[in-house]
Amino acid sequence: MKNELKHWSKEELKIYILLMCAKADSIESIEEIDLIKSKIDTGSFERIYKEFCCDDEDHCLEKIQFAIAKHEYSNRELESIKKEIHEVFLSDKNFNMKERNLDRLLDSMLY
Repeated sequence: MKNELKHWSKEELKIYILLMCAKADSIESIEEIDLIKSKIDTGSFERIYKEFCCDDEDHCLEKIQFAIAKHEYSNRELESIKKEIHEVFLSDKNFNMKERNLDRLLDSMLY
């Protein structure tokens, strides 16, 4: 059963986005997960990760788009999120086609 759309905090949304980036190539590497965990608190990570694991890609994107629309982000916040997205993509030393496609999609959502 799919999780319903939730009202996440900005921090929770960031965790969810970064998890999606880690899984973009169908493999969540240890480097990617460790990097995400280093940027946030563990309690939030475990809760959001549990929810993330129950969602398919389309539902993930729908949830992200819904949550982005609920928050007002400054240019600085958007740049920070984009920087962290790229850090996750590059943490396993591989930036493949699936990751590039997700990067473009998230970039258009965060614009």
